Amino acid sequence: MPGLPRLPFERSDPLEVSPAYAELRATAPIAKVLTAAGDEAWLVTGYEEIRQIFADPRFGRSHPAPEDAPRLSNSALIGGPVGDYATEEEMHTKLRRLLAPAFSARRMAALSVRIQGLVDDLLGRMAEQGPPCDLHACLSVPLPVQVICELLGVPYEDRDRFRGIAVEMTDLSDPERSAAAMREMNEYTYEIVKAKRENPAEDVYSELAAADLPEEEIAMIAGGLLFAGHETTVNQIDYGVLLLLRNPGELDALRRDPSLAPGAVEEIMRMAVPSQHGLLRYAHADVEVGGVRIKRGDLVVLATFAANRDPRVYPDPERFDIRRETTHPHVGFGYGAHYCLGASLARVELQAVFGTLFRRFPELRLAVPYESLSRRAGALTEGFSELPVTW
Repeated sequence: MPGLPRLPFERSDPLEVSPAYAELRATAPIAKVLTAAGDEAWLVTGYEEIRQIFADPRFGRSHPAPEDAPRLSNSALIGGPVGDYATEEEMHTKLRRLLAPAFSARRMAALSVRIQGLVDDLLGRMAEQGPPCDLHACLSVPLPVQVICELLGVPYEDRDRFRGIAVEMTDLSDPERSAAAMREMNEYTYEIVKAKRENPAEDVYSELAAADLPEEEIAMIAGGLLFAGHETTVNQIDYGVLLLLRNPGELDALRRDPSLAPGAVEEIMRMAVPSQHGLLRYAHADVEVGGVRIKRGDLVVLATFAANRDPRVYPDPERFDIRRETTHPHVGFGYGAHYCLGASLARVELQAVFGTLFRRFPELRLAVPYESLSRRAGALTEGFSELPVTW
């Protein structure tokens, strides 16, 4: 439809959010837009509006008529409808009940010693190698990959294989390629799960192997866990390092007091925006949110990164402040029944990284101009392909 703003909105700095989101948030926190796929959607940029939609069971990932559903993008992962409309809520509840114990805060805290050991080992290798190095390859990728391999029960020696598949899954230019990669990931992980039935271990895939779920569902869950369990954390490490390097006052405070690491991680999660893709929901009934009538079957795009900079909630929201005090937690991990199961794991990993990295390498800095950093254009999760640093 002519006249509607079209996603994605351009931005000049990867650490910032396109000004177009702030303009819409100020005038229409729920606004009609065109998606990259050319379909109409409601773009939600307000903090309270996004939390309301997250908490409302009348919004879901499935669509009553999936073949006719509007799409957000070409992504096979989160570009269109997923799941069965009739059973989505039941399956979501069953899945969370199955997986919640594996990702509980208590279990993640028990992993903290192991994760700290992995961080120390990776940073030790960096020190032995000497500067310069690609922090993306030396730390940001191997840490979450090894952690998720151990937690799920995936062979670490397969890391190059599944990392390659994961990269293809994020391709926004070729829907067939990303869909084929997603099938390959599901097939690869399902073979591991099936093997666990004969030889179970203390890992998540062994628990999944014993679950009373359809085989296709188990394959999708296994593939999704491996992908989401490492890909987003890779980007948060890269972006967290850059946010600190670009805000030297905050970095100095963290260097002096590593106990600020938990607050730094929350501010990184609030401010880091590797991708402006947004999260997709479909209305399962006519719903009114923020004075806007959303009709059954409408596509809703949750711009959580814009909500995390909502001035109605965060004073001076564009300022990176690792000592920020707020009663409003960011929505980077979602909200309510859709709060990310892996949030505790991500926090433990990120706190280990940012409580240690700049203490071990106090002179760490970029080895190339910030403006020349290479980004993964055309990828769902975007991010950087490398992060050259020196010290």
